[in-house]
Amino acid sequence: MPLIRPTRKDDAALLPAIERSSGEVFRAIPELAWIADDDVQSAEAHREFLRSGLSVVVVDAADRPIGFLCANVAGDAMHIWQLAVEAERQGQGLGRMLMLAAITHARVTSLAAVTLTTFRDLAWNEHFYRKLGFVTLDTSALDTRLAQILANEAAHGLPPERRCAMRLSLR
Repeated sequence: MPLIRPTRKDDAALLPAIERSSGEVFRAIPELAWIADDDVQSAEAHREFLRSGLSVVVVDAADRPIGFLCANVAGDAMHIWQLAVEAERQGQGLGRMLMLAAITHARVTSLAAVTLTTFRDLAWNEHFYRKLGFVTLDTSALDTRLAQILANEAAHGLPPERRCAMRLSLR
């Protein structure tokens, strides 16, 4: 049975390959296929989450990471920056396990919310997060931080009309 544990320093070098594998699903969407070949977070970026944020992995029976989640705290909210599960392990509830671990951490540390940005129209994105209780925010409900994140994503080529910010209120 897969186990969730904190990411270790030596795991960081393995996480970019997991993100690359996770992105393969985008090849099935012609206008988003480029994402499968786009840059992924470096091992150093993952080590930074170890130092200043939250980083957890889901591991197999051999204690090898097969998925990860990284986040940080901004004000009274935890922001999920990345959730990735190896392509061959997707659809087994591992992403859900990682999200529930992050949500539990946010609750235990008395945060008010968990936020993220994602694609609106992909089943494994907005719909997935809605099932966990997240609400899609209208543009008028975006705070400065989330609006800046979406603007930065658009500047890096993600289609703004397909992106959204979501929030899970914990209070």
